[in-house]
Amino acid sequence: MGKDTIVIREIEPRDNPKIAKAIRSVLIEFGVPKVGTAYEDKALDCMYETYDESQKIYFVVVQGDEVLGGAGISPLDNYEGNICELQKMYFMPEARGKGIGSQMMAKCLEFAKQAGFDKCYLETMPYMDDARKLYRKVGFKSIDAPMGDTGHYSCSVWMLKDL
Repeated sequence: MGKDTIVIREIEPRDNPKIAKAIRSVLIEFGVPKVGTAYEDKALDCMYETYDESQKIYFVVVQGDEVLGGAGISPLDNYEGNICELQKMYFMPEARGKGIGSQMMAKCLEFAKQAGFDKCYLETMPYMDDARKLYRKVGFKSIDAPMGDTGHYSCSVWMLKDL
């Protein structure tokens, strides 16, 4: 495997500062509000620990020593029912347009199924068009209102998929 090879793997403790930086830079690039979004999540600085529990996983996209993005699965917060949430799926520009998003979705949804969830929920921004296209392609459908309570009140697009 050359140093230019892009790999998707489970997060490790040493990835924490790099994934936090990658996610924040993507959020800034898209002009996402810093309140009511993932930008202010405490979890951003301790992603390894946040996802180091049963029924949770976070994958990072790595090229050499660089972390170019990631995505995770976690039970949906403040929700009674067997639904997980696709969380913090962000890619730096260098990781886009290469099919990595589709590979990442496949890994996350596979984990969600194995973990026994019935459905997968996600929240996004109306202007993240490429992301919405990808979500629709893998079977997510738009729904009219948020589910659970993720604290991300600035996200106004909600989607759900049967697993």
